[in-house]
Amino acid sequence: MAEPLIHPSSVVEDGAQIGAGVQIGPFCHVGSKVVLGEGVQLVAHVSISGETTIGAGTKVYPYAALGGPPQDLKHKDGPSRLIIGSNCTIREGVSMNSGTDYGRQETRVGDNCFFLAYSHVGHDCIVGNNVTMTNGALLAGHCEIGDHVIIGGGSAVHQSTRIGHRAFVGGMTGVTGDLIPYGMVTGNRARLRGFNIVGLKRAGMTRSDLQTLREAYRRIFESGGSIVANAEASRADFSDNIPATEIIDFLTSAGKRPLIVPAGGSAGDETE
Repeated sequence: MAEPLIHPSSVVEDGAQIGAGVQIGPFCHVGSKVVLGEGVQLVAHVSISGETTIGAGTKVYPYAALGGPPQDLKHKDGPSRLIIGSNCTIREGVSMNSGTDYGRQETRVGDNCFFLAYSHVGHDCIVGNNVTMTNGALLAGHCEIGDHVIIGGGSAVHQSTRIGHRAFVGGMTGVTGDLIPYGMVTGNRARLRGFNIVGLKRAGMTRSDLQTLREAYRRIFESGGSIVANAEASRADFSDNIPATEIIDFLTSAGKRPLIVPAGGSAGDETE
């Protein structure tokens, strides 16, 4: 690939590793511990600091701030880093912080993610592949976000929350608990509204498998008693349905946040 192109108004500190074909537009600042993979593009006015690695083909738009120290008073400037995967799109004003020295010591973002304007990834988060965070969506520290998750505009996710893969968070939703894989939530404080049917179709879910998955949902969330106990009791009956097994594994694994449940125990699916 071609040699890097660096605008003369930008500052690239000694020690930064700049891959082949990188393009750094005007008024950017790249710190001494930054690694930019092949073909990374910094459009203009981008700040990348700390021990930050950005994978090949990622494009970063103006006023993004990546790799800054965690917004956490317990962090004492010990080792921490930010790792961003390949082929991501990071739009205007996006911020991502490095990990804390008392936590994971790193924030990690997967490949092919799409971060719309002014979204935020807090310290020690783990974000999967093919995740979309819409304008103004916010992740507090220590969140774990699965693959193919979509988080709607203006939504906020509480610290240490888990969101399972292919889940969907509606716009302006406050997510204060763990969201099952394939689940859909909306509301001022998130309530489970059934499954993300669009996401399931994209994953190749058949009608028969979807009917089985709905039956598992009813047994787990509508049978009364403990949701975790219901999930464990249902395991054997749904062992042939991979999504149902993934949901059961999610529900029975330990998390720091409470589980998000349906409002009033209702389980109507959102189809579009």
